[in-house]
Amino acid sequence: MAAKLSAGILLYRFRNAELEVFLVHPGGPFWAKKDAGSWSIPKGEYREGEDALAAAKREFAEETGAPLGEDFLTLGEVKQAGGKVVKAWAVRHDFDPELLKSNTFQMEWPPRSGRMQEFPEVDSAGWFTLPLAHEKLLTAQREFLTRLGETIRLEAPASDR
Repeated sequence: MAAKLSAGILLYRFRNAELEVFLVHPGGPFWAKKDAGSWSIPKGEYREGEDALAAAKREFAEETGAPLGEDFLTLGEVKQAGGKVVKAWAVRHDFDPELLKSNTFQMEWPPRSGRMQEFPEVDSAGWFTLPLAHEKLLTAQREFLTRLGETIRLEAPASDR
């Protein structure tokens, strides 16, 4: 059985000379009371043969309501604990988390109740410094923070240093 494939976008910006990244918190009852180690880059599944960057852009728009431009940095891929392979790209872009408009999904809740309920795929989003993002992010995705830091170390504009 082939591993599930997922593609995502890691937004970054500089504030007060510090690198910040944009993360999302998954919606639904399973994640409702979880914080540390449960946040993610905006991402979603795609099929073998599908353009992964196009899928990452689509999923970002679906989870946040915001389209993105160009100039993406490749961050490679990681394998999550459940076996899912996540490919990621980074792009410098600012986004106001207050403007978050996520798509929704349905699931039976409570379990075995026969009641279907609708939940947002992403229930919140925010900007985090790298140390705080490291605490919040799913373990396997933390590697993307390291790769981003190595890739853009000297990119901060003088006005942000």
